[in-house]
Amino acid sequence: MESVLDILAIMQRLPHRYPFLLIDRIVRFVPGEEIVALKNVTMNEPFFQGHFPAKPVMPGVLIIEALAQAGGILAAEIRGPGNQGDIIYFMGMDAVRFRKPVIPGDQLMLEARVLKMRSRVAKMAGRALVDGQLVAEAELMASFGHSA
Repeated sequence: MESVLDILAIMQRLPHRYPFLLIDRIVRFVPGEEIVALKNVTMNEPFFQGHFPAKPVMPGVLIIEALAQAGGILAAEIRGPGNQGDIIYFMGMDAVRFRKPVIPGDQLMLEARVLKMRSRVAKMAGRALVDGQLVAEAELMASFGHSA
């Protein structure tokens, strides 16, 4: 089954809010398998004021964070509705590579797929693309904790 999620559905699933909510829409979602999210990169992003004023480039760590947020939605859905209150903590990343700069006006497509899933830990492979070209990739790990 494939489904699409809008920003309101994303906000129900992630604790992040402006300026740290880094995905705008889920365009493809196959529960238990993969997710594809969209991030519209605009000049209005607060990080462009300092990174870099004369040549704005989206920080690579924020591209990875956006991948982690998409992966977090995928992993949380696998765990099911009984764990809705749990917070997902970014635990680690491996094989991180940045291939091309991401600039204002780009549409960042964030793809994540499950590599391993245990009761409290998820490992995913993520790729970020602009216009079909790979701009970043990483293996991401997250752990689930209980919210207070």
